[in-house]
Order: sequence, then structure tokens, then C-alpha cells
Amino acid sequence: MKKIVRKTKLFMDTVVDIKVVTSKSNDETEASINRAFDFFRQVEDACSRFSLKSEVMKACKQINTPIAISPFLFEPLKFALEVANWTNGIFDPTVGQLMENAGFNQNYLTEEMMRNDTADIVTYSDIFLNEQDKTLRLNKPLIIDLGAVAKGFAIDLAVNELREFDGFIVNAGGDLYAGGLDELGDKWKIGIQHPQNKEKIISTIELSNMAVCTSGSYERKSDLNPEIHHIINPKNKKSPTDLISCSIIAPYAMMADAFSTTCFLMGRKKGLALLEEIELAGILISSNLQIYQKGVDDIDD
Repeated sequence: MKKIVRKTKLFMDTVVDIKVVTSKSNDETEASINRAFDFFRQVEDACSRFSLKSEVMKACKQINTPIAISPFLFEPLKFALEVANWTNGIFDPTVGQLMENAGFNQNYLTEEMMRNDTADIVTYSDIFLNEQDKTLRLNKPLIIDLGAVAKGFAIDLAVNELREFDGFIVNAGGDLYAGGLDELGDKWKIGIQHPQNKEKIISTIELSNMAVCTSGSYERKSDLNPEIHHIINPKNKKSPTDLISCSIIAPYAMMADAFSTTCFLMGRKKGLALLEEIELAGILISSNLQIYQKGVDDIDD
């Protein structure tokens, strides 16, 4: 007989909720869920900008010196650099210092402070990854910010642990992967949060074996500048205002995570064109709450 098992923990400054549909024993089910949660801990230890003890922040202290890094840092950083190169730097994992300067130097929930005084002009081209020996070398002092890929990467790792279940959802603060089918044998019904009223749903989609991640300007504002939110264009150092929310549906959460940020940075017209080019589905919401969809009706499992 199938049942639902659900557990919640706090990782990566986010409430992570895992729900599975299973006929396995409670002990076996909870062991798998706990292993899935452990991936969030490992990715957080590797990629967090808010801890000076994290692998990425230790690496940022080493300039012009190749450093061996773990797969939990190498893989999301590699993907971030690929997206940065592909978008000509509109998406850029070296925005950490810009985030710091805007006041985003503490964990959203835990309020752990992180400061750094580096001021060089940097871009993704100042980061060098060596595929053969899995090393990282920085050309200049900089702060790597993997906030647009790390959570998605952790979700994807957790998903691999949970694929044995009939159905499951890994939800990390609204960014999620819906695997298999729900307890009724249907696709998972996923609500997209209303950007101006978090108690409401502005759109609903049905997913199976797909991820959906959302980037929005409504979650975090700068205390230093009311015109700045936590998504900053590295080229003009401003926060885009064309969109208020951007949800991308993709086969992998890290892909959905990165391209939700990228489309938000590009704005509605270029964002929709991007989705056409890379063949992903998305729901883009403008600042006046107009909804623009691309490929949502064509989603299949």
C-alpha cells in the first residue's frame, strides 16, 4: 500500500521539503530521504558565500594559485561559467562583490555576516577551471556567488537519490523537482507564487520528472538602495525591473535555476527569445503582472 512520507529541514538558507510516495518501509524511506538531505549540506559547505569556512570562500582567498576543489564546488561552478560564457557575461558568478556592496552580505534567515573588501573589476573570465585535475585558479581577488546554481545542483543530487520512489517532490524554497506521479497517480500540480501576495497562486502547472525554479525581485531588497534587489546585472550594476518573476521549467533543477536568473536579467523580450532558442518552457511575469508563457502547454514527461 502506498503512503506519503514527508520531512523538512533547513539548508542553504532555505526550508527544504522532501515528500515521497512509497510502499517501502518507514526505515528504508527515511534513510533515503536523509541521504537526499545530506547533499544539501555538502553543497552548502562547498558553495555558500555566507560562510568564511565554506570551500568556495576559502578558495577565493587564493589568487593565481591552482587549488584542487571537490565535485560539490567544481560542477556547479563549471556550469555557471558555461552559462556566463554563453550569455556573454549577463549571467556572471563573479557578482559576489556587487552583492556585498549592495548589502547582501548576510544569510536571509540566519543573518550570518560575511564581509570582504576586494574592489577589483572582475568578470567570469578571471576564473579558470582545469578539467583534468579539477582545480580552480583565480586571476584576481574576487567573490564567487553561486546563488543561481547551487540550490538547483543540490536538488538534482537529491533527486538521484530518490528516483526509486513512485513519486517525490524536492522543494527548496519554491525551487523544486517533481518526480514520478503523486499519490493519486497524476502529474504533480505545482503553484507559481503570486509575486505581490505570497499567500496566493498566480499560475498552476502540471509536472512529472521536471524541475521548476523561480527568480523574482520581490523576495529580497537592498537595505542600502531601494532600487536594488538580489538580482543584479553585472554589466550596469543595476537590478532589472522589466520582470517581477521568472519561472523556468527544465529537465534539471540546476538548469532551471540558472536560466530563471538569466531570463530575469535579460527581460521579457530577450528572455522569451532565449527560451525559444534553448527549448525550455517558462512563465514570465512583468512588473504590471502581465503573464507571458512559453512552451508551458507543450510540457510532457
